[in-house]
Amino acid sequence: MINLLSRIFIKNRNAYSDAKVRIMYGTLCSIVGILLNVLLFAFKFFAGIISGSVAVTADAFNNLSDAGSSIITLLGFKISAKKPDSSHPFGHGRSEYIAGLIVSFLIVLMGFELGKGSVEKIISPENVVFSPLVITILAVSVAVKFYMAFYNRFIGKKIDSSAMHAASIDSISDAVATAFVLFSMFFYKYTNINIDPYCGLLVSLFILTAGIRAANETISPLLGKSADPDMVKKIEEIVKSFPEVIGIHDLIAHDYGNGRQIISLHVEVDADGDFIGLHDVIDNIERRLSDELSCIATIHMDPIVRTDKELSDVKNMISDYLAVAYPNITTHDFRMVRGNTHTNVIFDAVIPFDEKDPGKIIEDLKRRINEYNSKYFAVINADRKYS
Repeated sequence: MINLLSRIFIKNRNAYSDAKVRIMYGTLCSIVGILLNVLLFAFKFFAGIISGSVAVTADAFNNLSDAGSSIITLLGFKISAKKPDSSHPFGHGRSEYIAGLIVSFLIVLMGFELGKGSVEKIISPENVVFSPLVITILAVSVAVKFYMAFYNRFIGKKIDSSAMHAASIDSISDAVATAFVLFSMFFYKYTNINIDPYCGLLVSLFILTAGIRAANETISPLLGKSADPDMVKKIEEIVKSFPEVIGIHDLIAHDYGNGRQIISLHVEVDADGDFIGLHDVIDNIERRLSDELSCIATIHMDPIVRTDKELSDVKNMISDYLAVAYPNITTHDFRMVRGNTHTNVIFDAVIPFDEKDPGKIIEDLKRRINEYNSKYFAVINADRKYS
């Protein structure tokens, strides 16, 4: 159905990275989700009344909340499409993440309410009526929900939408929940044992887990997660394809929503090169990153001295030491400031965030440098890897 509707309503429907196409896909999927969830609510609520099943009735209201979730997702896409303004110069793309977070909270809330109702029915059980009509409604509901999970996941991956991914998780949770309810009705039919409230409790735990997982996936980019490894790899490939580039470091990526990435990095170039020409190279790298990755790129040019043998020897000594003592530590921005009484050896040491005692690493490096040459005084900046 989504494929057919996209052919009718979305021009250039395969241009998933295009901002307008993304919004149209998000809008289409949200509207279809609203309609399907409202229909499922109506049929399941009717089935719940006929069967007297608390799990079926709770599942019906779960679908009603899903319709509300689809409305929130739709609003998220609409807001994210707004153009940047003076108050939000980087656009409104993060509203998609906020929409996904709200959907996740609704999933958690529904799981809690379903669990509460199930516990009440365990304390005060009621008989469940087995009905072919109810069974048919629930079976169709499972199929519809798996279809919704499929198209939300498929389109969500194509347009890189966390809100649609959350909707996909929600739909899978609903399909499994309804399948448990269906199982409990058959179990009661053939054993006369009512496990309906226990299935409802199990379903609530499943929904709670799915909601928490979806919330974590949408909170992470809002808090400022590290850059996507695939994007980092593409950035490195583009930058290092220029022969003037010796190396890169201090790569930082800021995510303001799909298609609104801002990256900054340091590019190492030969200190003896033509700086006017090298500046032009840096401009070309920034433009290529912008064109190929749809981002804003800012590059700091680091001149690297390659003809100083003493400096090269010290760098190699430190690299050999780190390879044995701290293989997860890297260095950059090496330079030496020579004086009459001592020489400052200055560089950055990139220390992972999970390192428990960065101070010890710095002290060990300083001691090793002093042992190498007593006239060397190490000035080390503890840097972090942000990507």
